[in-house]
Amino acid sequence: MDDLLREYLPIIVFFGLALTLGLLFIAAAMIVAVRRPDAEKVSAYECGFNAFDDARMKFDIRFYLVSILFIIFDLEVAFLFPWAVAFGDLGWFGFWSMMIFLGVLTVGFVYEWKKGALEWE
Repeated sequence: MDDLLREYLPIIVFFGLALTLGLLFIAAAMIVAVRRPDAEKVSAYECGFNAFDDARMKFDIRFYLVSILFIIFDLEVAFLFPWAVAFGDLGWFGFWSMMIFLGVLTVGFVYEWKKGALEWE
């Protein structure tokens, strides 16, 4: 039984450290926070502009196109790093799998380009 408890000791220490740091950060924020809020500080602010009246109003398509563009490049980078590290062990199957993946991402990029998401007017 003693050996079993010793195996869980790093998890308990990690949990205690996380709890201590979390409480420390919350206490520091309460101590350092400004106590005199004004209308500008407590107003809703999102995405670089003031909040709208209605949450269900239509947005410009460029918001969605920019999010798709972000996902395309985020996925590309997230998969290219591990692929590049293990490239020597993957062989031709790994190479062509990544080429197909990059081809699909290129189609998405061309779609974004044709829709005008890269024009910031």
